[in-house]
Amino acid sequence: MLLAAAHWSLSLALYGGILLGMSFTVRDKVFAPAAILCIVVLGLGFTSGISFALDSWENVPPARSSARLLGGPGLILASSQRPSSMVIVLLDGPAEPGGARVLAIPGQPLQYQSEFAARDQSIINLPPVPFGGESPWFLRSLAIDLQLSAENLWRLFNEGFVPFLTYAGALVLLLCSLSFIFKFSAWPLASLFLGCLTFRGILALETFFNSPEMQNSFDSFLQDRLPISLVVPAIFCGVGLLAYLYSFLVFLAKRQGEYEN
Repeated sequence: MLLAAAHWSLSLALYGGILLGMSFTVRDKVFAPAAILCIVVLGLGFTSGISFALDSWENVPPARSSARLLGGPGLILASSQRPSSMVIVLLDGPAEPGGARVLAIPGQPLQYQSEFAARDQSIINLPPVPFGGESPWFLRSLAIDLQLSAENLWRLFNEGFVPFLTYAGALVLLLCSLSFIFKFSAWPLASLFLGCLTFRGILALETFFNSPEMQNSFDSFLQDRLPISLVVPAIFCGVGLLAYLYSFLVFLAKRQGEYEN
């Protein structure tokens, strides 16, 4: 469970670290080229180091300890957030979550499901484990996109360090090129909020580009002119270079205006 949580949080740490780093450098007016270089190196180093650590951690044998199950036969599962929702009684206890059970649905008589009926999802769509209240769709979509991004990074790491470094480097380059977003407002909190929205859009764009449909579209459009694994990094690098060019032109325009004044 700890390894799974670490894999899931890989993209969250990458996006969050760059977001906070860029916000700090812009707020404290750190020299932009040096700050961007440091953030790129630290972001790639952190992502690569954590990936190597997780890969080595999986080879460590698990501890020989047995977990004690809470509860026994007749365990009642209910939602504390919605007291009037459905209640499930596990007749065989938590050791057999797919075993026989009794369903207490508000406004309906008690329903008994045998072991085979409980496993048949066509009878009633119920989870075999405890259930809770639903989170907002914005948070669920964010968690899904972060998980897909982390799975993609881990897949590239398993394919080799060069594909992983190519994709992660292009992503970090794109994220660091958006430093001008944090200069739109004189209020640091508002700038951080704009940066969060921009990074959320980049995360959604990353998920969209890595979807099977878009990968097939890229493959059919390019027709082997460019390896399909380099298409998304090339897009990230192109957009990042345009953003850097925009920041450089804005800097030159401000300097020229200061000289004229």
